Amino acid sequence: MVTVLLPGVLRAIADDQAKLEVETTPPATLADVLDVVAERYPALGRRLRDESRGLRRYVNFYVDGEECRYLGGADAPVPDNAEIQVIPSVAGG
Repeated sequence: MVTVLLPGVLRAIADDQAKLEVETTPPATLADVLDVVAERYPALGRRLRDESRGLRRYVNFYVDGEECRYLGGADAPVPDNAEIQVIPSVAGG
């Protein structure tokens, strides 16, 4: 089981849930977790990944506190009982 923590801006498209419990089969990757999330909440899946299932540039994913881009991106390993934080980038001027 993996916990996905959602920011307030994405909760509305996930039935107002702050966290999602996702069952995984080891060895799981971030892509595997996002596949389950997208199946459950298609609109959320589209906000997290692009048409080719790549991670959106403006969304950051942390697996147990580590930025996933340094762990292999979508191929980042996700151990059982991991916590994945989803954090949209903030832009401004």
